[in-house]
Amino acid sequence: MKESLLELFNLVRSVPYIQLEENTASYFTRRDRGTLYLLFEPSNGKTDWKNNFDFPAKPYREMKDLWFVHRGFLRVWKTIEPHIASLVADKHIRHIVVAGYSHGAAIALLCHEYCVFHRPDIAPFIEGYGFGCPRVVWGLLKKSLKVRFKNFTVVRNHTDLVTHVPPWIFGFHHVGKFLRIGKKMKVGMVKSHYPENYLSALEEYEREKGMSA
Repeated sequence: MKESLLELFNLVRSVPYIQLEENTASYFTRRDRGTLYLLFEPSNGKTDWKNNFDFPAKPYREMKDLWFVHRGFLRVWKTIEPHIASLVADKHIRHIVVAGYSHGAAIALLCHEYCVFHRPDIAPFIEGYGFGCPRVVWGLLKKSLKVRFKNFTVVRNHTDLVTHVPPWIFGFHHVGKFLRIGKKMKVGMVKSHYPENYLSALEEYEREKGMSA
């Protein structure tokens, strides 16, 4: 990815999203030569919040594999899926960047898995980022499923409350890589999720990364 995480987060928060009537699902696509960007918007209305809290696990069926995910997020993703399917399938696309923030991060995670499953030819060049991502997957995953998330990164700022829900005691857990930023912040679990605090933490992360390079 040519962008820094800070630049990607700003992109996620600034693009003009397409909002579908069904489930008020929101997404944005951009093609830059052989690179496809798939971005997803944070909660922006009552329907999004309704889906956020509709977390009983639901089977996600793909051929012989059976795995379970957050029902509300799956509902939103399945609304968006047919609108981006042809873009993902385009063989001229050789690199895919998937990202989202908060509610959008959960949708990004499901989209990332979809891209890896349907484009195994470019799987090493599919990367996903979930800023302030809730837990989406329920129960244990087979190794064949886990590997689909190896290039997806959950970005947690400090003690961000949203990244702790649904509670692990209900069987939900994060998948992929995990990046903690803003470790020095003292803003609490709720304010850790605020976009301005993600910006501050990402700026600090990029500075420290540059100093250690």
